[in-house]
Amino acid sequence: MSAPALADRHAGTLALDNIGLLVTCDQRHGEGGPLGIVREAALVIEDGRVAAIERAGRSGAERIIDVEGRCVIPGFVDSHTHLIYAGERACEWAARMAGEPYRAGGIRTTVAATAAAGERQLRELARARRAEGLRAGITHVEVKSGYALSVAGEARLCALAGELTDDVTFLGAHVVPDAYAERADEYVALVCGEMLAACRPHARWIDVFCERGAFDAEQSRAVLQAGRAAGLGLRVHANQLGPGPGVRLAVQMGAASADHCTFLTDADLEALGASQTVATFLPATDFATRQPYPDARRAIAAGVTVALATNTNPGTSATTSMSFCIALAVRELGMSVEQALHAATAGGARALRREDIGRLSPGARADVAVLDAPSPAHLAYRPGVPLIAATLVGGRLAHLDRALTQPEAWRAALASCDPGAREP
Repeated sequence: MSAPALADRHAGTLALDNIGLLVTCDQRHGEGGPLGIVREAALVIEDGRVAAIERAGRSGAERIIDVEGRCVIPGFVDSHTHLIYAGERACEWAARMAGEPYRAGGIRTTVAATAAAGERQLRELARARRAEGLRAGITHVEVKSGYALSVAGEARLCALAGELTDDVTFLGAHVVPDAYAERADEYVALVCGEMLAACRPHARWIDVFCERGAFDAEQSRAVLQAGRAAGLGLRVHANQLGPGPGVRLAVQMGAASADHCTFLTDADLEALGASQTVATFLPATDFATRQPYPDARRAIAAGVTVALATNTNPGTSATTSMSFCIALAVRELGMSVEQALHAATAGGARALRREDIGRLSPGARADVAVLDAPSPAHLAYRPGVPLIAATLVGGRLAHLDRALTQPEAWRAALASCDPGAREP
């Protein structure tokens, strides 16, 4: 089933054994297809990486955990989050549920709360949200800035995000702050100059909210061009509030992803399908804003690579549950369970242009979610039910649900449980 066998490699190896159904997201394995399903398997981990896939009971590993026939999947890759902020906007959400339309300007409320918060408070809040995500099986996150809109403030948020992940996105171009309400182009120049220079040491990506009420196509292009010149990868908030130029701008600029994609025209789909730009759907946001859901099935049929992400933020997606997003994708976006799971794992990795995560095959980082279920269909079949029995990041235990597992056996085999630690 794998090569080489581990008969002579006992020391230092760990096996998750007696896996009823292993999802590898690598079609070279098992039954093939996008999910690469292997039945009755053992997943062998060494030095934080997947070393091999063996038959159940034949791993040859030094330490063994019996997962008792459960389903094991790659940890979720959440490629779009806003974890660094203070305050909350529950009243705004309640008003929206009562009929008020969504407006992007609500971001400024969070900007004010974040500016008033100390660094220690922001760090503790962000770590708590990250720990919540680990409990939900999210093993890797992208984290954006964007709730400061000042040079020093954005640099602070990017630095804090860097304590949680190596996929930090500079989003100074989130909205135009009130002080620049009549001078939007001056603010764009600040983002492209002094603010970018301050945030560049902490960031891998740059993003822009290309939308009415935020930044137009030319302003967005200027931000992306400046980020690319500074060596950052490109991401775009696109087509959330209506049809617009964001998706095609993302494709033209070679962005790794266009995110939201709630309103996609035939021209948008044609452009995405012919490109390497991933369409990242954020269904929890459409749920919370009462926007129409995008037709993901139509996008997939057009050859578009898709991802799912939570868009964790205080205004339009106050959730860290990828399982909830998968359930919405299946129920509302027209995706199959298999397509939704692939989008939440391998699709997220593609959106971040990473090959080391989003799959469980030899060489990949051992980012694992153990489900208290026999198959991934239960993620959509049992919406709202916590099904993550355990989460491993780089082969280390990051979450263990004592109600769903035998904690003594796990703790005897694994060295540590540190949900607040930086991902390896």
